[in-house]
Amino acid sequence: MKLHKASVAIATGLTLSLALTACGGSGSGGDDKITIGIKFDQPGVGLKTSDGKFTGFDVDIATYIAKELGYEAKDIEWKQAPSADRETLIRNGDVKFVAASYTINDKRKAEVSFAGPYLMAHQDLLVRADETAITKAEDLNDKKLCSVSGSTSAQNVKDKLAPKADLHQVGGYSECLTGLENKAYDALTTDNSILAGFAAQKEHQGKFKLVGLSLSDEPYGIGLKKGDTELQGKINKALEKMQKDGSWEKFIKANFGPANYKNDPAPAITETS
Repeated sequence: MKLHKASVAIATGLTLSLALTACGGSGSGGDDKITIGIKFDQPGVGLKTSDGKFTGFDVDIATYIAKELGYEAKDIEWKQAPSADRETLIRNGDVKFVAASYTINDKRKAEVSFAGPYLMAHQDLLVRADETAITKAEDLNDKKLCSVSGSTSAQNVKDKLAPKADLHQVGGYSECLTGLENKAYDALTTDNSILAGFAAQKEHQGKFKLVGLSLSDEPYGIGLKKGDTELQGKINKALEKMQKDGSWEKFIKANFGPANYKNDPAPAITETS
């Protein structure tokens, strides 16, 4: 009799355990939360505001993807992903994916996989509103130029566009912007989407201008763990759905509209490996 009771108790416990496991987690894989890497200092792209909120095009894109993966906005934990740290965060499993003005290129694809692209940006220059001496890339020679460590923009200038430029690489674009305003730098270079976000801020309107150059093509992708084709496929489906249902265009207008940002059409999804 005692053995029978023990068997019943064990069976009941196993049933309860299985039931709890089946009910656990709001997202795919049974996880309650999803951690996503974004920029914290790029207005219009990825910004953590003074009241602790997160705004920007990449934030909207990532939130949409997370919902398609089974997570509500409240389930998202945002993690800062500076340019130089993105591969490390993905490789170490600190984030599920990264949406942080992350240009797809062969060097990065050797370390991580990408979904997308979801935006085609172009490298440009931001200068003070009264600047007249900088109208093309070659004008950067012998000028003080600021960009961010680990960005493709800084490398592009150094290798191809203006080898004699006095290039300063710092930790974040906000540092470049402060230096540009204070005349410590003559120009800031990065993607036009990022520059448009800065120029559109209320406190900066009228102080800066985009030169209007397309110095490179910068296809933004969603970075994820190398070889995770299952997640890659799910994110690509989410991006395709986003384009079809009008959400992509809505996100563009909401985040870049105030700066009169002239974006390319939504790019075709091409990353499959």
